[in-house]
Amino acid sequence: MTRSTTETRPSEARQRLLTTASKIFYAEGIHAVGVDRIIAEAKITRATFYRHFPGKEDLVLAYLNAADQGIRHQTEAAIAGGATPAESAKAVAASIAESIRTPGFRGCAFLNAVAEYPDPAHPVHQLVLAHRQWFLDTVTTLMAGINEAEPAPAARHFVMLRDGAMTAGCLFDPEIIAETFLRGINGLIDIRAAR
Repeated sequence: MTRSTTETRPSEARQRLLTTASKIFYAEGIHAVGVDRIIAEAKITRATFYRHFPGKEDLVLAYLNAADQGIRHQTEAAIAGGATPAESAKAVAASIAESIRTPGFRGCAFLNAVAEYPDPAHPVHQLVLAHRQWFLDTVTTLMAGINEAEPAPAARHFVMLRDGAMTAGCLFDPEIIAETFLRGINGLIDIRAAR
């Protein structure tokens, strides 16, 4: 039996809601934006909104899940482009630096979200932690590929450099921040590879 197009893809209205909410949540913050504004800007009815998302929290989780998938694809593509673990790790860093340089950059969607949802038991906070654990695990695997000795501290160092760059990139000149970030990551990787 063949599935219909509507069964395999999200509805156009759902996608429009998610795209609209993602843009506004990222630019202005999650708590600062109400459902009424998202409905108005997405040009859908309130009934359509609630048919796709039982509440705002469901939309927030969908926004972060979409951001997670985007970052996973970006990271996987960077890793696939590297011939060695060191080149792959540098490619991941280059993709992060490129995102810092994009117009409208407002930092890390996950760090921004967790600042608004500090309760560790909250589903948004849990999703942020899961995303960050995946990224740390991915970088740890790369660091182990460069040098098997103690990859975890090097991976945490990479992630901390990334977090600092993502924060500073929306406060200061993104070109300088991206360059500084890449210099730090390249040094970390080169030192690890030379051991």
